[in-house]
Amino acid sequence: MMLRALPRTPAPLGPGGAEVLRLITEQRVPVWLTVHANGRRRYGYWQPLSSGAGLGVSHVALPTDECDALQAAGRIVLGDPVVDPAKTTYPVRPAVPGAPPAAGTPRQTRQALSA
Repeated sequence: MMLRALPRTPAPLGPGGAEVLRLITEQRVPVWLTVHANGRRRYGYWQPLSSGAGLGVSHVALPTDECDALQAAGRIVLGDPVVDPAKTTYPVRPAVPGAPPAAGTPRQTRQALSA
């Protein structure tokens, strides 16, 4: 008898993880991971302050533990990093089943190149 690989069923998400994955999946809400020089990691996105006038934005932080768990489970992937002296910023996208993991070379900002 020949064994075949069964598709891996992702572990169920809790309410917090499901909400984070929903936000990351929405294309209207670009999510970023910022890794500061001291190692602190912060996931977040920018949200308009007033939807009617479209004026101003506010940064909304996402729970780092939930986002790290989604990344470890292969449900989200990081895009090409942008590096400057104080931090590295990665776009966060939902994972595409069967796609190879994103592997990019860090890009440096103009300021970092001139430093």
